[in-house]
Amino acid sequence: MLRGAKAFLLLMLTVPVAAQAKWLEASSQHFVIYADTTPKSLQQFSDQLERFHQAMALVLPAPRETPSPSNRVTIYQVKDEKAVRKLLKEGSRFTYAFYVPRAGGSLAIVPTVSTNTGQLDMPMIALLHEYAHHFLLSSSSHAWPRWLSEGSAEFFASARFASNGKVSVGMPAAHRAGELLYATDVTAEELLDPDRYKGEKRKSHDAYYGKSWLLYHYLTFSPERKDQFSQYIKLVWGGKSSAEAAKTAFGDLAQLERELERYLAKRFMTAFEFAPDRLKPGPIAIRELSAGEAAMMQVRIRSKRGVSREEATALLPNAQAIAAQFPTDAAVLAALAEAEYDAGHDDAAMRAADAAIAIDPAQVNAYVQKGYAMFRKAEDADDQVAAYRAARGPFLKLNALENDHPLPLVYFYMSFGREGRKPSDNAVQGLERAVELAPFDMGLRMMLVMQQIRDKRYAHAKVNLAPIAYNPHGGGGANMAQKLLDRLNSADLATLDPDKLMAELNAAEAKDSEDADGNGNGGDGADGEKPGSEE
Repeated sequence: MLRGAKAFLLLMLTVPVAAQAKWLEASSQHFVIYADTTPKSLQQFSDQLERFHQAMALVLPAPRETPSPSNRVTIYQVKDEKAVRKLLKEGSRFTYAFYVPRAGGSLAIVPTVSTNTGQLDMPMIALLHEYAHHFLLSSSSHAWPRWLSEGSAEFFASARFASNGKVSVGMPAAHRAGELLYATDVTAEELLDPDRYKGEKRKSHDAYYGKSWLLYHYLTFSPERKDQFSQYIKLVWGGKSSAEAAKTAFGDLAQLERELERYLAKRFMTAFEFAPDRLKPGPIAIRELSAGEAAMMQVRIRSKRGVSREEATALLPNAQAIAAQFPTDAAVLAALAEAEYDAGHDDAAMRAADAAIAIDPAQVNAYVQKGYAMFRKAEDADDQVAAYRAARGPFLKLNALENDHPLPLVYFYMSFGREGRKPSDNAVQGLERAVELAPFDMGLRMMLVMQQIRDKRYAHAKVNLAPIAYNPHGGGGANMAQKLLDRLNSADLATLDPDKLMAELNAAEAKDSEDADGNGNGGDGADGEKPGSEE
């Protein structure tokens, strides 16, 4: 009889070993996913997301063009929901995933999700909800009333993936059942009239999301209301308020509310079902990360999420130690460049970026971080014109590497203002193109709005302000955009001073934040909004 170590070794040799999880990357047409998982699980996750995109595109107008590689949504899968909330830094204990829209770097943070077929788990539902927002912002420049934005996101997130590749969207939102049954009700009229909803004093969680899903679902599938729904959307996009459009299109809103109550009580509901042959997700490339990339992944996730200077300083020694262990890994050095830049070390960031590019000239993040560092250094240069022109260099090389990356266009435009010069027509056109490439980045869109106001292109400015003002995540950016939109609609535009106007709006927003928090420390998160907080 074998004993001790020999017996244990023989047992290990004879028992089947499950596939070990490792840090992997899945690259597809619309997503890049990083996860510490198995190839099979990651392949299924990526395939489901691509099929979900295709299903949405069959129901709604699709985004105008395929995103460039860096403009895809990057998904980082972390250990659990506690890790998600730690990275979010704010929001409720019910946050399952969150999304940060950013030109050239949109990301989502999710815990391990179940890719089994059938009923989705909450992390997957939250991710699909946020991607639905991303899809809608990418496919239309029109403003969506909040109920319509959230109702559509809930509609599409209520999905189901079959083992044969079939995808269903618009399923009953089972995850909102408790809310619809037990939370404070929100009527159809309150959804369709934001002022009426805000006027109601609510002391607890209400059924806004569930009722928005119900209204969107009913109007989508009701034979009697479907054409009215289309009319309502056209009226809103034509400039009517949601309340005005609703009364014109739907008539008696009390009657609509009664219909919703009966609809909710139905035993069966219609959904969109798409057979596998109607969905063409495209190829998915899976690769195992290098040992250095895997070691740097936790640093990378925190950096990409966004860190304060204090947080970056605490994170940097870890990045430096990993880079010292893997000095010839270009991705590791690019991540080090980002960590150095975040900590305020511009020269060190440039050295790390140069080292990464020398090893791999296609290392996109290295060009980005070097450009960031050079732009910041140029602020204190004796010859700022020369410094900013030099700072364009990394972005010009990035543009040659990836023609539709939005950041080279943005920083080319910004360099003019930093030099104290009026942007050229070419620079403004580049900014407009950047917004076309990244319509979901509200900060970038606001930059374009201010340029259009300076150029007295007020009609264009109003169009671009609307998606910011009605951003489903709200926040200070939305409040400021609404104030600016009101001013543009009421002020004497001939005497409008853009810089004075922005100073007034910033002061008003700061006062609103101070009044709300009582200590002056209110305002938005690092990315100009509070992403995912509603989940």
